[in-house]
Order: sequence, then C-alpha cells, then structure tokens
Amino acid sequence: MTAVTKPTTTILPESRASRQERIKTQLATLGLTGYGILAYLFLYLPIIILVIFSFNDSRSTAQWAGFSTAWYVEMMQDNQIIISLWNSLFVAIVSTAISTVLGTLAAMAMERYRFRGRLVMDAILYLPIIIPDIAMAIMLLLFFNISGIGFNTWRIELAGLRLSVPYSVIIGHVAFNISFVAVVVRARLAHMDRTLEEAASDLYANAWHTFWRVTLPMLMPGIIGGALLAFTLSLDDFVITFFTAGPGFNTLPVRVFGMIKKGVTPKINAVSSLMLAGSLALVLISIFLRRGDDRGGIEIV
Repeated sequence: MTAVTKPTTTILPESRASRQERIKTQLATLGLTGYGILAYLFLYLPIIILVIFSFNDSRSTAQWAGFSTAWYVEMMQDNQIIISLWNSLFVAIVSTAISTVLGTLAAMAMERYRFRGRLVMDAILYLPIIIPDIAMAIMLLLFFNISGIGFNTWRIELAGLRLSVPYSVIIGHVAFNISFVAVVVRARLAHMDRTLEEAASDLYANAWHTFWRVTLPMLMPGIIGGALLAFTLSLDDFVITFFTAGPGFNTLPVRVFGMIKKGVTPKINAVSSLMLAGSLALVLISIFLRRGDDRGGIEIV
C-alpha cells in the first residue's frame, strides 16, 4: 500500500514592483475615502449643527446650555410662522399641479411631434433653468406691472386661517417649474419602450385609450418625479416669491429671511429644521416610489 503524497504549492515572494503597486492602491483608496468623508462633513456638518442647536435651552447659537423643545413649541405658537407655512404649502401645491400638467404636455409635444419652430420652442422651454432667479424675478415683476395683473389676491380659508395668496406668486412659480417638470418627463419619454403602444394600436385601441391605458402608466414615474421636484423648488423658493408677492404676503423662506434680520436664534434653527424635515420627507417618498418600481426597471429622477 503506497501513501498518496499531496502536491506542494510554492508561494513565490512578492516582487518589489507589485508591492509598490499594492501600496499605491491602498494609499489611493485611503485618500479617496478621506476625501469623501471630508466632503460629506463639509456638506452636512452645518445642517447637523443647525438641528442640534434648535434644541438648545438658551438663546445663544454658539454655546450649548442643555436640551429643550421650547423653541419648537414657541414656533408652533407663532401665528405668523403658521400662516407663512400654510402660504408656502398652498402655493407649492397649486403651482405644482398646474406646472405638472403643462410640463407633461410640453414634454410630449417636444419629444413625440415634429413641427415648424420646434427647435426655437425647445430652447425657450428650457430658458427658466438657465436664467438666474434674480433676472427672472425682475422680468416677472415688470410683466405683472405692465399687464395690469398686479398683486391681486386669492382669498381662501384653510385650517381656520384666512389666507390671501397673490396670483402673481402662483404664476411666477408655475413659470419656472414647467421647465423642470418637462426635463424630467421628457427624459422618461426618451427611454420609454414604444412597442407596447404599437401593440395597443394593433389591438384596435384608439389614440385616447392607448394614452390612458398604456402611455400614461409608463410615464407616471417621470410625472411623479417632476411633480416632486417642482413641489420642492416651489416650497424652497425665495427670490421669485420676494419680488412677486407684494406687501403683506410671506412664505416660510421669506419669513425666515425677515427673522434673520433681527439675529439668528434657536427659533430660526427650529423653523429651518422643519423645512429640512419636509425636504427629507420628499426624498424618502421618492426613494420609496423608486424601490416600488425597480421590478419594472423604472427609476424616478
């Protein structure tokens, strides 16, 4: 009976060149990791500090005096802040609804149809994305003054509060939100498979039924993504609102700007944290919708 000998493996010594290459790779990985950490700290450390000091038990924004929710209670008891919050929500909801419809129609017209002057109209559609906010705000202000629209208000009662929302603010928000909705919806249209629409036509579905039963469901993630983007931009806008609102009307960003003139307090930090929480909620909704559509290969911008 003979013993079976196992083959021996010889480990060759690492060459000097490969060792240097490995060290370079490790140093590069370490450097990129450190750079990423510093970049995230640069972006988010001020936000973290703002949220922390919104719970400060002192009016000081530089010295921690203990944990307290008094500033949030005071914020919720401030009638001007509550009115400004409802103004922001109302303007954002109405302008988002209008701009989503108009932006979707504009995206479909530019992507699906060919007509004379299409390139010019395409360039004009995306101008609000390129033009600085201050320039667009001044143009809108001049337009409202010349056209006679002025600062006429839409008077409503919401949550027991009487709001007077200028039409000019809603029109101004719609004017710059249409372009952003069109960009998102058009990107979805460009990558959408049209074979399903062709199959619906082969099955004798007319254009109206094809749109409602096939095109719109496939386009819906892009529409929702554009609506979320428009809502966020409208909720956060300051410059255009400031120029087109007229006297006596404040959204939350405009109200915060007025409060900062008197000095930064934990109350302002609390209001800013509330706005941050709203933005995070929209991001989470977007992520949830994107995960829900991963089975179909759909992504929301």
